[in-house]
Amino acid sequence: MIEMKVAGIALDAVTRSPIVLLKDSTDRRALPIYIGQEQAKAIIAALEGQKAPRPLTHDLISLIFEAWSLSLSKIIIHSLQDNTFYAVLCLQQGEVKKEIDCRPSDAIALALRTDSPIWVMEEVLADASIPVDREADEEERQAFKEFVSNLSPEDLIKRSGFSENTDS
Repeated sequence: MIEMKVAGIALDAVTRSPIVLLKDSTDRRALPIYIGQEQAKAIIAALEGQKAPRPLTHDLISLIFEAWSLSLSKIIIHSLQDNTFYAVLCLQQGEVKKEIDCRPSDAIALALRTDSPIWVMEEVLADASIPVDREADEEERQAFKEFVSNLSPEDLIKRSGFSENTDS
């Protein structure tokens, strides 16, 4: 799993649909997730620290967590099926842990309100992320190619910790 942060909300140029953009800690990969208008408003409000005069849905849920001593330890965006992302809320109350199915947009809105980490499974990132820093990716690829091209079988044996003499 990779921990991600909310980079912001964007609008699709064609459909004008909101997209929440998650980025990894290196700012090398981004995960765009299409969301609804209301969830976009909830995420923006949390990012900007806006407080509604009365609790809105995500505020209310976080207040319920607090009242019942539930902590949102993290959210996990765990799969992508038919262009739909799936997430869970990982809740804890004392020693009891529960995972609750949730839309990623709602999970993100709650994570922002409770200062909880956002995790994404590697498979989801492999399927749906977009590169952000192509130059750094290419440099890394070239460095790896150089490393591999200069590697001899003897080097591999030395690095593995195995000895050529395997007398038993």
